[in-house]
Parts: sequence; C-alpha cells; structure tokens
Amino acid sequence: MPVTISTSDFDAVLFDLDGVVTQTEKLHTIAWKALFDEFLSRYAQRHGTPFVPFDAETDYLQYVDGKQRYDGVASFLAARGIALPYGDPDDDSTRETVCGLGNKKNRTFLACLAEKGVEVFESTIVLIKALRQKGLKIAIVSSSKNCKIVLEQAGLTDLFDTRVDGVESAIYKLPGKPAPDTYLEAARRLNVRPECAAIVEDANSGVEAGQRGGFGLVLGVARQDNQTALERHGADAVVTDLGDVQVHDTPEQPRIRNILNLPSTLDHLPAFMDGMQEKRPVVFLDYDGTLTPIVSRPELATLAPDMRRTIATLAERCPVAIVSGRDRADIQSLVQLESVYYAGSHGFDIAGPHQVRMQHAEGLAFLPLLDVAETHLQQQLSTIPGALVERKKFTIAVHFRNVAPEQVEHIETLVDAVLKDHSQLRKGLGKKVFELQPRLDWHKGKAVLWLLDTLSLQTPAVVPIYIGDDITDEDAFHTLAGRGFTIVVADTPRQTAARYVLQNTAQVQTLLQRLAASLST
Repeated sequence: MPVTISTSDFDAVLFDLDGVVTQTEKLHTIAWKALFDEFLSRYAQRHGTPFVPFDAETDYLQYVDGKQRYDGVASFLAARGIALPYGDPDDDSTRETVCGLGNKKNRTFLACLAEKGVEVFESTIVLIKALRQKGLKIAIVSSSKNCKIVLEQAGLTDLFDTRVDGVESAIYKLPGKPAPDTYLEAARRLNVRPECAAIVEDANSGVEAGQRGGFGLVLGVARQDNQTALERHGADAVVTDLGDVQVHDTPEQPRIRNILNLPSTLDHLPAFMDGMQEKRPVVFLDYDGTLTPIVSRPELATLAPDMRRTIATLAERCPVAIVSGRDRADIQSLVQLESVYYAGSHGFDIAGPHQVRMQHAEGLAFLPLLDVAETHLQQQLSTIPGALVERKKFTIAVHFRNVAPEQVEHIETLVDAVLKDHSQLRKGLGKKVFELQPRLDWHKGKAVLWLLDTLSLQTPAVVPIYIGDDITDEDAFHTLAGRGFTIVVADTPRQTAARYVLQNTAQVQTLLQRLAASLST
C-alpha cells in the first residue's frame, strides 16, 4: 500500500544505510555468518556440544541487524548462552572477546566490500532526490563505523545534509539502536523537531529507536518478509520497497497509526508548546471519556468541579468548544459554563457566546424520520437486558455497554434491520454504542471547521487543538490533519489519525492546566 510523505507534515527524513539506501546488508550477513560459524564450531568442539550454525535470516534480523558491531556480538552470544569477556576496542581479531570477534567481523566485511563493491537501491535514491527537491532535509543514521566509506564508494555523500554513524556515536558516546539517541542527534543537527521528521528503517532495532524518540513517522522497509516484526517493534507503516512512497506538497490523507506508537503529549510538552509560539490556540474537547471517565450510563457522567474550573480558566484565555455526541442542551447543562461553545449531536446543533447559534438546516428535515426509527428501536430492543435507546434531537444512540457480550451481534442485526427500512439514515460507531444519524456529509470535523469560520479563526495565526477519545472524534482528527494538534485519549491499542496521545482524563486536565498557564504569561 503506498505511503505519502507530505511537506506540510515533515521538515526532514532520516534514513538508515544498510538495507535501506545500500544493499550492503548482504555483505554484513556474509561477514556475520563467517564469523559466528567459525567461532561456534570451535566452541562446540571445546565443550562437546552440538554445532548450531548462525542463521543468516532469523539470527541476523533478531540479534545483529541495525545494531552497533559489539552490541550485535553480545546480543547473539547471549541468545546462545555464551559468555565472553568484553575486551577492548583495540583487541586483535584473534582474541575471543566481544571486541575481538567484532573486529574480526569488520575485517571480513571490508574484504567483501573491496571485492564486491556497493550496490544501491535505486528506488531509495529516487525518493531521496524527490524529497530534497521538495526542500526536505536528509540525514543518514547508521550503526556502522564504515558508513562514510560505503557512501564515498557509492558516490552518495552529497545526498545527505548530515551523517550520524558508528564513528560519531563513539565520539559523542551515543548509545546505539534501539536507543533513539543517534536519530535524535541527527534531528538536532538538522534543527528539526522529532515529530516533524520521518525515519526510514529496515531493522527492528531501528524502528524501535524511532518509536522511542517520538518521531512523526516511522517507516519500515520489509525486504525479508519481516513486516509483522517491524510493526510489532514500532513501525507506523511498512513497505516492501521505497518506490511505494509518494511525496506531496499537501497531505491527501492523514497517516493512520497505532495508538501505542504515538508520542505522549505530556512527554513531548516542550515541542508541543513550541508549536504554538506566537500563535493563538483554539481548543476543541470531546466530553465522555475526555473530560469525564466512561461510565455505565450516560446520565452518570458528571463533570468534576476541578475539571470545570480548569476549563473555565482556559476559556478566559483562548476559545474553547465542547464537541460531543450528546444533545447540545444536555452537554451545556453538564458543563455549566457560559464562556464555552457547545457543538451537540456531533455538530448538528451549535451554540455559544456572542450569540453563536446554528442548527443544521438539512438535519432538521430528518427529525420525523428519527421519531419513527426511535419507536421501532424501542420496540425491538425492549426485551434485551441492558440495552438502552437514547434519543437525541438529531441522532439515536443504542448503548450496549451493559449488554451480555453474546447479545451484541443480535443488537447490531436489529439496528441494521431498522436502517434497511430507513435508508436515509446511516450507522455511526462509538464506544459500546451504535448511532443512527442523518445520511448527510456532516460530522465533528465539519462542526470544527464551521466554528473556526464563524469565529474568524481560519488564519495561519491560529492553531487548533482537538482532544477526544471516541471513534467519532476520528472525523475531527482527519479534518485537522496537517494543521494544529490532534490528541487521542486512550490506554489500549487501536488505529487513529491523531498525532499525540494522552492516557486518561487526569492527563487531559494536566495538559489544559499547563496550556492555560502558558497563556497567562
């Protein structure tokens, strides 16, 4: 599946070397296998144990790929239960120490390099040139101490604005991958924030480094049928060849990522705040699961007084809107703040300060149809324990949070039957809820744009911030892709278009408090 790198999302792309830019991973594999097979054969003879050779696929990918040379030696030996002295980087290649074996491997690699030369991946070179043409900065980040030699031999040195390799790592005492330090150093040299940089890696340790560093995109290159492993270690997307990567000046679609791979807003707070320097924030908040914890019944989700005070303080310093699937009147009565804008029923009903008022004109025409559908649903679901039909002005929510798991499929079948009879309605999904909505091109994202337009906030000087936890909030995340900050509230894995994550409502409150404090200065 093609992956898009947009110039509006990224300022730089950081590439690994072996297996991404050059085909030298083949030479590394030859060198590692020659080293370990020779050593393992001697070791087995001395200890009277079976000789199990180094596997050029599984052992290479799991223990040495992407790691600094001595780290690779230590990792593989530990996996085989073999303990050797670490030794010294100046150890002769005949010494059976971690450093001695590593040095022997390097001699073999250099001999292979001299004999076979450097092959490159042409699709990677085409991509790098396209990125440079669009104005993005490019770095090479490699664990290899031979990176400079390889680039010079391949004639690629001029393609990169900076190089952080095994030699540089030793000089500056940077831990190797999967630690993020080498990639973070490259981003620092390019003067870009990690979330505004993409990483391209073929090694598990490399994608893990990108994920740990909070980079905006960690792109895995699965040349050895290792897509699942790359995704498990933190890749946001995986391609088999970089010819599948497209470069665009503007985002066509937001990137979809696993929540586990998103940077925490609070852990990256300085970068978050830097993104709002000399700009005016406008904050959009979902209610259930964002400002209040999810509860068993909708009427139990009351707003804590300290959260209300936090929102009130923030609303004194920047525009704040609550965007909820609840009825506008319901959410207004729960929040009880006149300084806040309210978008209820997923934005079909909006009201707020300065006489802002809107009810979706086309949506009003659906009210009689919703009345009929509500009656049918009440009749169909009345015998199912725990099922709750909640009528809102512009939508109908069918809650199944308190329903036995084996009954959920039956409930969805009944909902689908009602929709079949009323084809002008569509089914929306939320947390433990099916929702019947008018079949119109309107959702939370459209409501956010309407508010920005109405409040004259559609300017480069304004940065929108949207925080939500529900599937319905994904519409807003998609709408705001490439601009502002989108934050999902979640502590379990799922796919999302948001750029940042918070784990719970307490973290939401912390962020809002810090944002309010920053606006008071």
